[in-house]
Amino acid sequence: MGNVILTEKQLEKLINKMKTVNENHSEGSYMAKQQLFTIATLAHAMWEKMEDGEQLEDWMESKISQAEQSIVGVVKTFMYDEFKDESKSNDGMGKLNYDEIIIGK
Repeated sequence: MGNVILTEKQLEKLINKMKTVNENHSEGSYMAKQQLFTIATLAHAMWEKMEDGEQLEDWMESKISQAEQSIVGVVKTFMYDEFKDESKSNDGMGKLNYDEIIIGK
């Protein structure tokens, strides 16, 4: 994968364009998959570029912390809802894959 470098304005433009595409589609959470892909791709690119122990500006660390809390909250709820739906088949916690659970820090 090549290096991906976007300014905040470019990212905002990309997100707005993706939202416009979503208005033309009515396929449930169509945008969520694209947005998760964008988040994962950009986060991975930044992670690769950062040196161990590299200091970021305070506002950057704050935004990363907020994003992490948001993603962890969504993933926990999504996984719980899936588990709750699957557990109605009386399999209990037998179907729960503990390796896929993201709990956060």
